[in-house]
Amino acid sequence: MAADRQQNPRLMLSNFLSLEQCKELEFIHKSCSTVGYRPSVFSTTLSHLIATNSAHLIIPLVLIREKLKEKVEEFFACEYELCIEFTGLVSWTKGSSIGWHSDDNRPYLKQRDFSAVCYLNSYGKDFRGGLFHFQDGEPTTVKPSAGDVLIYTADNRNVHSVDEIIDGERLTLTLWFSRDSSHDEDAKLVSRLSEISSTGLTDVPGSYLPLPASSNMYWFSPDHSSEHDSAINICCARIYALGFGIYPLEDKTNIMDVSDLLMKPLQLARNDELFNQEFENVLHALQVVQYYYSWKASELQRHATVLEEGKVIPLSQSQSQNVRDLELTFVKDRQLAQTTFGCTSCDGCGIPKVFSWASFSAAIDAWRDYTNKLHKDLLRSLPHWRNHQSIFDVAFDEL
Repeated sequence: MAADRQQNPRLMLSNFLSLEQCKELEFIHKSCSTVGYRPSVFSTTLSHLIATNSAHLIIPLVLIREKLKEKVEEFFACEYELCIEFTGLVSWTKGSSIGWHSDDNRPYLKQRDFSAVCYLNSYGKDFRGGLFHFQDGEPTTVKPSAGDVLIYTADNRNVHSVDEIIDGERLTLTLWFSRDSSHDEDAKLVSRLSEISSTGLTDVPGSYLPLPASSNMYWFSPDHSSEHDSAINICCARIYALGFGIYPLEDKTNIMDVSDLLMKPLQLARNDELFNQEFENVLHALQVVQYYYSWKASELQRHATVLEEGKVIPLSQSQSQNVRDLELTFVKDRQLAQTTFGCTSCDGCGIPKVFSWASFSAAIDAWRDYTNKLHKDLLRSLPHWRNHQSIFDVAFDEL
């Protein structure tokens, strides 16, 4: 659906992304996001993926960015004129909204010429509220649906707003495009990837395990208070919202800053059981949990095998107390985590009602294989990106 290209230049494309692509991007965002630029908004930038040893998760975005750029250039008749200024996965949770604005409405945003918003989940099914409105022209209102993309100029011909989120989490992939090559995101990203490739980007097994950023990037106050006592840790909250508990393997009496516990090895618990598998840190655990729940649970439940003996053990009384203590420290109230990152009144998000440790155990191996493949693709792509100072899909079968 295309609007008047002169008065209100915009384009709505249905099913631009497959549901499988949407689920993969949902997994990436929910396992890597930090507090965002507005209250109750969370974001995952490509530079943040690099900084947290998760640069390989850029790979699923590469071809999508290319195709979006081509579509924008085609629709606005500016082939080969644009660079990508920003790429980000963004989610809006209960209470978030934004009033009438254009995307270039600040002096430091004037380089933005075009915008693209890819919806990764659906209004009514995954969240309530969050409708997108244009001030003028058609369509007046956009009801987000997974896979659809909205493209428009970033200037005042497309002033828009987003209604307050009532429930759930509204997920998007957002890109801005510029004619000013000095704002090319790719050049900055390639430079950063080149820096880390000389020290930490290797093909050694396990080198792709995520590393949490500064702890203050994960603390969020649902009531928007500046008081740390009311804040929750979003990594822990996402794990707790899905029914897990966290059991720290490090003795907390040896830790000066309790947030450091999340940088240390830990295990996952559920109800009265402990999963006897060590995770390197909270981000490692969160990536596996989200790989399972946001993306692969149904598939893995169909192919789960019998667990080896001793893989799941009963929680002792002291272990249960440690799990409860950690929960009180990092989320205060599990219901608060579920309210922030769940959808209590939506039609359902496709999360299986039945949980099994066997299928979750299979997710660990599947996540490892998936991550290892992306890591290898990144290592093979980087020399080509460096040569061209651009991030693009490298056809390995033609090399």
